[in-house]
Parts: sequence; C-alpha cells; structure tokens
Amino acid sequence: MPYLNIQSNQSVPADEQAKLMADASALVAAEIGKPEKYVMVALDPTLPMSFGGSDAPCAYLELKSIGLPETKCEALSSRLCDFIHQSMGIATDRIYIEFTDAPRSMWGWNKGTF
Repeated sequence: MPYLNIQSNQSVPADEQAKLMADASALVAAEIGKPEKYVMVALDPTLPMSFGGSDAPCAYLELKSIGLPETKCEALSSRLCDFIHQSMGIATDRIYIEFTDAPRSMWGWNKGTF
C-alpha cells in the first residue's frame, strides 16, 4: 500500500534504475514499518522541471500510505532527502516531498480495498 513516486530532472542511467527503485522500496518499508511486498515505487527521471526559477537538478517525491502518521513525516523527509542526494546527487534543499495518509476505503487492491 505504500507508494513512492520519484520525479526528477536528473537522469539515472538505465542500468541503475532498478537498483535505485529496489533501495527506495526497502527504505520505505523499513521506515514506515510496512511489508515490502506491498510497496510500489515509480521513477520518472529526466522530466522537465524547475525549482526556484532554475533547472538545476531537483526532485519531487510523493509518499502515500495507509496509516502514515504525521509524527513520522519529519524523519521520513530526512531519510528520503538523504537517499535522493546519495543516489541521484540532488541537493536536499532542491527536493520537495508530499506525504499523504490514505484512508483504507480509498485504496484499492486485488479487486477490493484495504
């Protein structure tokens, strides 16, 4: 049920994309305490983007999950920013992250909802 969408104007070589997504999946599962078998990660590199009027490397992340407590968002922001900086070389002050706690009834899976 956790979904991490990573959008960036910073390219990621094709042979490194699978590792980046696998590492992101493991990070999300560990940080929010959900089984990794339910974690979905999407990566959209080389998207035209600007931040602060500059097209220097930047990223926008969305993390959605059922039961995502607001009290974990600051620590998640730190871990995700560090992860993106280390994996993609993007300065942490050029990363936005949107956190969403989704109601169970609004998250579909396997012909139903959670």
